[in-house]
Amino acid sequence: MNTLTDHRQAPAQTGDARPVELAVAESIADGFEPELWLAITFPRPGGALRVCWAWTGGGAELGNRIDGHALTAGLDAADNFELCDRHRRESWRGRIHIGAHPLRPIFADVQAGVRAPEERRAQLRRFIDVAPPQTRPTARPGVPRWLGVGPDLLNRKAP
Repeated sequence: MNTLTDHRQAPAQTGDARPVELAVAESIADGFEPELWLAITFPRPGGALRVCWAWTGGGAELGNRIDGHALTAGLDAADNFELCDRHRRESWRGRIHIGAHPLRPIFADVQAGVRAPEERRAQLRRFIDVAPPQTRPTARPGVPRWLGVGPDLLNRKAP
């Protein structure tokens, strides 16, 4: 069974494309092997994007397990990007972009203590430093903690 998440929640409105996008995302997820985390990106009018996350069979549980290990090991957002990018497979269905992240190799990297190179961590800090004040984390300087690959962490409400 696949697990789907609409990353951005918006109030229902007439002409809301979300139900169709979620149905398309579920159909896309059905075509992938088990234990994947999928980031399915739909183009929106005006250049915006809507991201739906999906986990194929066993992926939600494995993603949550990975997150627990990563947080315990003190991995941060730079590590999250590094490990996900190492294994990501990209494809397109028309204008829909799919980033497929096989979770077993990500878990192996977390268990092996693989970390992002310092240059990647420095790039992320520079990116955060130039972000507009309303989107920049203010509580703690430096690189944010591990962002997640499982639904429990990715779907948490922002503080």
